[in-house]
Amino acid sequence: MATISKKEWLRSLKFLLFSISAGIVQILSFTLFIEVFGLKEWIANAISMLFSVVWNFTINRKLTFKSANNITIAMLLVALFYACFIPLSSWLTNLANNAGINEYLVEAMVMVSNFVLEFLYCRFIVYRNSCDTAVKKSK
Repeated sequence: MATISKKEWLRSLKFLLFSISAGIVQILSFTLFIEVFGLKEWIANAISMLFSVVWNFTINRKLTFKSANNITIAMLLVALFYACFIPLSSWLTNLANNAGINEYLVEAMVMVSNFVLEFLYCRFIVYRNSCDTAVKKSK
């Protein structure tokens, strides 16, 4: 059985903490769009999710994966993940809600699955061969 290095555990912890910060960005911006700007819920949700994904991508690319790979390709790969994840999770959420499962339990399960799947996708697809390739610029 393979063991996970200390470096990979630290990378996982960083991804968790930055993902939590992205969730905070999403909740705060959603609330701002609803309460201050009076946007419709689906518009506020779409924009706040976009903010969250961009925040999460930017901070994890730089600080978690420390990648120097092509930013456009990396961003397109993450967009591809969300192009699949969002419709699938919305469909499964609808099925679960129609089956009478508590919506907050369903939302928690979606958030956990998003965290796990996105970490694995980023680590082994997006940044597969480029972790720790970014060079620090000397001052």
